[in-house]
Amino acid sequence: MFLRSDQGIEQAGGAAALSFGRALPAPASGLLARFHERYPDFELAPDLGSRIGTGDWWRGTATCATLLAAVVLLSPGFERPIYGAVPPALTGNDAAIAQAQAIAPLGQGSKTGTRLAATALVTPLTDTPERPILQHSVTLGSGTALAAALQRSGVGRAEAAQAADLVAGAVSLADLNSGTQLDLTLGRRSDKSQPRPLEKLAFRARFDLSLELVRSGASLALNEIPIAIDHTPLRIRGRVGDSLYRSARAAGAPSKAVEAYIRSIATRMPIGRVGADSEFDIIVEQAKAATGEVQLGNLLFAGLNGGAGKLQLVRWEEEGRTTWYDGRGMGERKGQMAMPAAGRISSTFGLRRHPVLGFARMHKGLDIAAGYGSPIRAANDGTVAFAGRNGGYGNFVRLNHSGGMGSGYGHMSRIAVSNGQRVARGQVIGYVGSTGISTGPHLHYELYRNGIAINPRSVSFSVVDQLGGGDLRAFKSKLAQLLAVPIGGTRNKPTAEAE
Repeated sequence: MFLRSDQGIEQAGGAAALSFGRALPAPASGLLARFHERYPDFELAPDLGSRIGTGDWWRGTATCATLLAAVVLLSPGFERPIYGAVPPALTGNDAAIAQAQAIAPLGQGSKTGTRLAATALVTPLTDTPERPILQHSVTLGSGTALAAALQRSGVGRAEAAQAADLVAGAVSLADLNSGTQLDLTLGRRSDKSQPRPLEKLAFRARFDLSLELVRSGASLALNEIPIAIDHTPLRIRGRVGDSLYRSARAAGAPSKAVEAYIRSIATRMPIGRVGADSEFDIIVEQAKAATGEVQLGNLLFAGLNGGAGKLQLVRWEEEGRTTWYDGRGMGERKGQMAMPAAGRISSTFGLRRHPVLGFARMHKGLDIAAGYGSPIRAANDGTVAFAGRNGGYGNFVRLNHSGGMGSGYGHMSRIAVSNGQRVARGQVIGYVGSTGISTGPHLHYELYRNGIAINPRSVSFSVVDQLGGGDLRAFKSKLAQLLAVPIGGTRNKPTAEAE
């Protein structure tokens, strides 16, 4: 770059500047130079983004359109392709080598790496050799499909059936868990048309038992391998902190046990009253195998020590019913009895004119109008004292509850319990009907105190289960055993005592 004044060197330095060595540019000559002199503002390719609408812009637009038309006219067109030379296809060894070194889809025979093509030194085998022993694992879908799983793994039909019969002699096939791993060993066969013989089958049949089938001559023999199990419960203790659930989980308690713990504690006190400085005490069923596996079961003990007092709850199972008792053998306090059927009260307790007999008499309960066949539920836990036909009551059920209380249910279409049976609150004991002296489907519900009928709507009381006699002694013994469980598996001397 230089300034236009740089060309006038003579003005600045005269002859001395010329002697320095810089020469003036020679004036241009020729037809193009004369054209530029006559038309100094002419541009062959003007900028179409500036001076839009002027003569130069229209001239540039026409030039551009002319060039584009020339390109289109000179193009060969898509209907006349240009053919090139196509190399001949490779055959024989050349094709094999090229395929080995080429990149191709797997579906077209692509392989990784380079392989040598066959030469005259390659001798084809008349028979393919087999591995003498095959070892693999099979996942069992269900225990009853044991024979089918063995057949899919290469075991012959007869041997698979024999193996399933041997296993069934030790454990029920239906008790085998889905997902059980079967470790198989198949031996050498004399003929490829025959299945391989089963040399060994090993799997975990139960948590405390492993089974092993081994070949003994021409038959299979079953070996039962018992596994020692330690049933010492797992005891976890810690500070409640900001969150009872998170603290118990962080201490190592399983999620289901923590949920059961919170539910059991909530039956005796609001969870919101549990302070951060309180201490939780959780004991869970645990089965630890000698091989290292651990299984955790139900919550056995729920303890809480802190500002709200001391609470000890023990899981107690009796006649298929699970109840939580405190250290004194007292059960959960239950509130007012539940309504036994869903419907409207069509007749109340007291003196009334009987709709069928036509004279005034005492109505000893409530009539609850409900649809025929609607379920009737026990108002509270109790024992069936009577279940059957009872005169004008029709099909009738009477329950005895604790504390001298009882309840009766009449006009049932069908009875769902039997004499002496224990029932739980809300359990279905029958269905609404119109048996006996009745004008339509409804439930006649009575409530008794010490054998005398009382108004069910006027009674609000609590029912508390209390263990006594031999049950209380067995409960105290179980509580002492639970409190003696070491914390975290250690053998420290227990510090907690029963209430």
